[in-house]
Amino acid sequence: MKSTLFALLLLGLTVLLPARAAVILIYHHIAEDTPRVSSTTEDELRQHLTHLQEHGFDVVGLDVLLAKLQAGEPVPHNAVAITFDDGYVNNFTAAHPILMEFGMPYTIFISPGDIDNRTGPVLSWEQIRRMSDDGVLVANHAMHHEKMAQPEPGESEADWLKRMRQTILDAEQRIKEETGQSHRFLAYPYGEFSPKLETLVKELGFIGIGQQSGAVGPTTKLTRVPRFPAAGRFAEMSDLAQKLRTLPFTILEHVQADPMVSRDQNPPTLSLRLQVEDFRPSQLRCYAGMEVIEPDWLDDGQTFVATASKPVNRGRSRYNCTVPSISKRGYFYWYSQPWLFGRSSD
Repeated sequence: MKSTLFALLLLGLTVLLPARAAVILIYHHIAEDTPRVSSTTEDELRQHLTHLQEHGFDVVGLDVLLAKLQAGEPVPHNAVAITFDDGYVNNFTAAHPILMEFGMPYTIFISPGDIDNRTGPVLSWEQIRRMSDDGVLVANHAMHHEKMAQPEPGESEADWLKRMRQTILDAEQRIKEETGQSHRFLAYPYGEFSPKLETLVKELGFIGIGQQSGAVGPTTKLTRVPRFPAAGRFAEMSDLAQKLRTLPFTILEHVQADPMVSRDQNPPTLSLRLQVEDFRPSQLRCYAGMEVIEPDWLDDGQTFVATASKPVNRGRSRYNCTVPSISKRGYFYWYSQPWLFGRSSD
């Protein structure tokens, strides 16, 4: 009898314990003289890395983390992956020495056409090769950092998809020519993507990575992998510390989660079917800017529907949905849904 009760207790604890989760951080500039919204100072970066080190986080390569997700294997406990977008020269002059000092792996997403043309304050291929030789992962950010989610005005869908295929493959080829690396990871410029682009990315055998926030886990969709920003106001340690204590929902179905917002469906509706075990549905809240949305739960007890009261603005916006974990005190489940209405500004 005692052994049976013990087995049932263990089973109950197993059901309640959340799946292992990981967080991917995204940086851009490491500098004090660049736009604050996309910048983290050297002191802030050191503070972040020290926090990771002192609080038992396992900083892993993005390739290690994504390989686990692809294989359906548990991710390392308290795993964190570090990424940089756009390939700014301060990634080499400021960030790289600090990360090497801490012995932490990281990834840079670059646009090879911008490197070739020296567009802006970007890395040189010599610097990129030196980083690559030091173990830095170099991955794809499209050939020219172009907007990818939809055709340009007057462009047919077929021509757009052909152009997207070309920019992805050309960028991957240039990275391979210069560094020998080819991971088939694509970070969408501006974090913008659409279902048809996701389909193309999957067909090409790539993993698509966004800029919407959230933790990653076994049911993360590998054409829209989330990352938490760590720049601007999000570089504050109090904010980042909470983001590191997040968990991914177990998503059974993306019922209604198309990022592209049409004029006749604005405000957009988010609907997900979730495995409800380690949180109380009544506590789930979604946020559209400053608006708090109390989702409606359908009769199945697993599917929620959330719609803001006001239309989203032109360009990029999000709903962020969170709820406290029952079993892991101080942790929150977190899902961010990106929206794109019309054409965004840079």
